Amino acid sequence: MGGTKVHEKQKKIVEALILAAPMPISAQKLAGIVPRLTPSKAREVVAALRADYARDERGIEIWEVAGGYQLRTKPELSGYVRQLYKERPLRLSRAALETLSVIAYKQPATRAEIEHVRGVDVGAVLRSLVERGLAKIAGHREVPGRPMLYATTPRFLEVFGLAKLDDLPTLREIEDLLPAQDGNPLANGGQDPTTGLSAAVAPRVLGTDETTKGAGELH
Repeated sequence: MGGTKVHEKQKKIVEALILAAPMPISAQKLAGIVPRLTPSKAREVVAALRADYARDERGIEIWEVAGGYQLRTKPELSGYVRQLYKERPLRLSRAALETLSVIAYKQPATRAEIEHVRGVDVGAVLRSLVERGLAKIAGHREVPGRPMLYATTPRFLEVFGLAKLDDLPTLREIEDLLPAQDGNPLANGGQDPTTGLSAAVAPRVLGTDETTKGAGELH
């Protein structure tokens, strides 16, 4: 009986922490705050909360993103949620999506390497992505001139609803997403499959709305 009560209390505390945390909160962090909770037990508690939400058909759900947990509204309710906000959500331009796609799959990558794939200057777009916290400077390549290296950030994972980079679709999965009539750049033995991201993959893989966080709304 006591164990059940402790478990229920832990669920309440974990739920409150996930709601209150400004960023995705990890199982390790939860275990460091909640009494008698280990990281593995924290994951069990989160699973129990998810089951509760599903059973009760709640308007919210728990997502695992950027190495932690976060409460989000269900995607089908986004139209109602958006009515709370006067400003239109910020959207990533096609150029930003294309650049971010190349970084995601080639990271760490230099500006020259990104421009080689995209075929255009990306200086302004890179600055914008860094300012938005979706990309970061990840050191320098040890070659003449020591160009800066760019990589994605935990914010990138959060925005696109990914728990880790390994959750990105593989290039084979991307190829399957693109029908031949769309000019699939991954078909016919292309030399550099990531080149296709610039032309067609980015909008389908990464979405178009920064505030949708992949699926559920986060505010």
